[in-house]
Amino acid sequence: MTGMLDPIYRRFPALLMARRNIGRTKIRSILAALGIVIGVIAIASLGMFGLTLRYNIQQNLGDIGNQVQVSPASDDSGRLATFSERDIRDIERVAGPDATVVPQKQRFIPVALDRGEPENRIVRGIARPSEIYEARSGSIPDPYRSGALVGATLAEENDLEPGSTITVDGSTVRVLAVLEASQGLGFSNVGDSVILPANRLGDRGWDQVTITTESSTRANQTAVALREELNDRRERVEVQDFSDIADSIGQTFQTLNLFLIGIGSISLLVAGISILNVMLMSTVERREEIGVMRAVGFQKMDVLKIMLSEATLLGFVGGVVGIVFSVAAGMIINHVITGTVTTAFRPQNFVYIGLAFAFGVGTALLSGFYPAWKAANERPVDALRG
Repeated sequence: MTGMLDPIYRRFPALLMARRNIGRTKIRSILAALGIVIGVIAIASLGMFGLTLRYNIQQNLGDIGNQVQVSPASDDSGRLATFSERDIRDIERVAGPDATVVPQKQRFIPVALDRGEPENRIVRGIARPSEIYEARSGSIPDPYRSGALVGATLAEENDLEPGSTITVDGSTVRVLAVLEASQGLGFSNVGDSVILPANRLGDRGWDQVTITTESSTRANQTAVALREELNDRRERVEVQDFSDIADSIGQTFQTLNLFLIGIGSISLLVAGISILNVMLMSTVERREEIGVMRAVGFQKMDVLKIMLSEATLLGFVGGVVGIVFSVAAGMIINHVITGTVTTAFRPQNFVYIGLAFAFGVGTALLSGFYPAWKAANERPVDALRG
């Protein structure tokens, strides 16, 4: 290994002298480098922990706020209007081809479950429910023309399953599927509702439209476009989205990551003080040696380079070792939280690793600057006197 580094040492003699000087006080140097190792691990691991926690929560919540709900605005008399087929086409045009637009009707209709007494419940009429819902059991037909779909909550509370029958507004309807509970923040949570084919709720227009996009950012853009284009002359629609909540969640996690990194930085501060102490002790112990170097022709800049090389070398070695342990810690963290180690190698994690390494080397360099400056400016005569 030493032979491989010989060309580097010949090209950078200050680095060679720095390595030899560090070797003279191995225990002290190892302890100083250990401080850098701990600091790098703290910053990188805590940063990765915050990122992994955010990733896990987003996975559990689904695509946060990736839906937009559009309702018709009230007319001048205060009555609730409905959407016509033309209105639906306008909404689809503004939402764009990459968005899923599902219009629906909504009524309060007497529903009897398990041969019980009829109770008024929310019944939704949707032409294409398979575009926003998934079946927990049974299947959602496409096209959807008959039968009923029920929410998971309603099915669990009333022991409903595919094949069960319910009575809707006096008519017996067979349950085709129990719908999966919706994940995340959205407007498609069926809850304890019943879904029927849209034509079962009459020819009256559509009461609302649910738009699903690929991300919360795209949903926010869609909401803004709908307000600007459809409400340009008069207020035709009311648009709701979760952009404010999604932004708040993102800012909360960003603050958490900064807080965790700040805690890790305290470790590097301690490491910097340790290196400062090592370098000051080295300067005192080698005062005569530095005086001899100055007397035989070494310039101030030469002494400064040697001393700074020692501090940088300590920071570099500590940083490399810290990175190795940080990656291992990241793999353990991701395995515990997400169940897989591959998420530890997301690009964002390497940002924290690089930041921690840069902080480690930078801390060592800054801590070594004052002792190096002090040694470089020592008068040769004073140094030789001891």
